[in-house]
Amino acid sequence: MKSLTEKQGQYLAFIATYIKLNNMSPAESDIQKYFKVTPPTAHQMVVKLESIGAIRRKPRVARSIEVKIDPSEIPSLK
Repeated sequence: MKSLTEKQGQYLAFIATYIKLNNMSPAESDIQKYFKVTPPTAHQMVVKLESIGAIRRKPRVARSIEVKIDPSEIPSLK
């Protein structure tokens, strides 16, 4: 997997932290609210993280995001 941009790293850090705290993955609306972005922007980042292999989702299943990279490679959430 290629290296993450700072923004991608923050989205990934949020997803990993959310899963750790809530024992379930975030909905895209949770991502949208945290980063104060539009729904298409949140979705586009989820799609990008999936395309580079950082996460995996199950089609048509809500809250199915799984982090696929080693936790030591995930940056700290700022």
